[in-house]
Amino acid sequence: MFKAKQDRIKTDVLVVGGGMVGCSLAAALAGVGFDVVIVDQTDAVTQTQDKFDGRASAVARASKKMLDQIGMWKHLGQNYCPILDIRVTDEASSLFLHYDHLDVGGDAMGFMVENRHFRQAIHTRLKDFKNVTYCAATKIAHVDRRSEGVRSTLTNGHQIDAGLIVGADGRGSQTRRDAGIDLTSWSYDQTAIVLTVDHKISHHNVAHEHFLPAGPFAILPLRGPTRDNNRSTIVWTERNTVVEDIMALSGADFAVEFNSRFGNFLGATTFIGPRWSYPLTLQYAKTSVAERLVLVGDAAHGMHPIAGQGLNMGLRDVAALAEVLTDARRLGFDIGSKAILADYEKWRRFDNTMMLAMTDGLNRLFSNDIGPIKLARDIGLAAVNKMVPVKRKLMQHAMGVTGNLPRLLNGKAL
Repeated sequence: MFKAKQDRIKTDVLVVGGGMVGCSLAAALAGVGFDVVIVDQTDAVTQTQDKFDGRASAVARASKKMLDQIGMWKHLGQNYCPILDIRVTDEASSLFLHYDHLDVGGDAMGFMVENRHFRQAIHTRLKDFKNVTYCAATKIAHVDRRSEGVRSTLTNGHQIDAGLIVGADGRGSQTRRDAGIDLTSWSYDQTAIVLTVDHKISHHNVAHEHFLPAGPFAILPLRGPTRDNNRSTIVWTERNTVVEDIMALSGADFAVEFNSRFGNFLGATTFIGPRWSYPLTLQYAKTSVAERLVLVGDAAHGMHPIAGQGLNMGLRDVAALAEVLTDARRLGFDIGSKAILADYEKWRRFDNTMMLAMTDGLNRLFSNDIGPIKLARDIGLAAVNKMVPVKRKLMQHAMGVTGNLPRLLNGKAL
């Protein structure tokens, strides 16, 4: 990976957005010989600092296979934590749903990775490629997309000619807006409060999700600095009307509110680092392709974090797009043609739609305290818990190992 040294660059693919999804796509494409330019208004060093992003992401088993295949995972070192079991409970109910990794072969169902560590690893991987150019601290000023190609002018004056432009620039995607692609969206009137805690008792690689009236309260296992199992990331969903007051609480008062939800099953807790807050919305681009343009990740779809699938859906986009483009080039086709991009759109549309619908439905079902609904869902959790074949199917879906998978998600080379 190197910085642009000339004012005009010609490349195969221009990726707008140097986040986790955009850089994963660049690594996948560069590994099979594509020339790739990444443009991001934030430089790589800033993106990997602690203060840039306080979140951690769940990486499903299939996604991990892809990250292994594109050469990224090894650069994480020990900065990940396997998820062996998942335990789902509804407020104070004694009924629960327990996903056990032994029911699906004994390997980890997924892995928790802090976003900063993911970014560090993927940027390290990109440094191995001489066919990746990273244009940092700049953004797209103008794009001209025509049947013969894409010409982009950056705010720093550089010009990039490409066969295809990929919008990987997040929920507020300027690439999507410039292309005039409509967006379906709504707010959940919820905000995720994110923080990291150390706790006295080991989490034993179990992820917990407690459903409370305001929304899910997730306790997700992390690897601590001494490689112990006494650290977790918290995703605490609250109603927008109270979030500002909670975030403003003093340390002692915040601890009271936190512990009333966290409980004491992992012993005494200590807060590590700052608190973060992220408004929760659903959004879905009405199409993910246009003239020589394709959207991936949050630029195309943004979902509720209730199932921990946001990053994984973006990585599934990456795997599908990389395969479609690679196969097209091997057959001598234009990678930016409408027919090729239509293949990508068709492949990903159903999967993304179903995941958005599922996460939206789960949040609406569990983020309330209506008596009859609460009773029905508690009975449902207990019933599913006793149905091992059903649980196994649900677990396999969460691990990303079902459906028409791209080669990378099966751990195979492009």
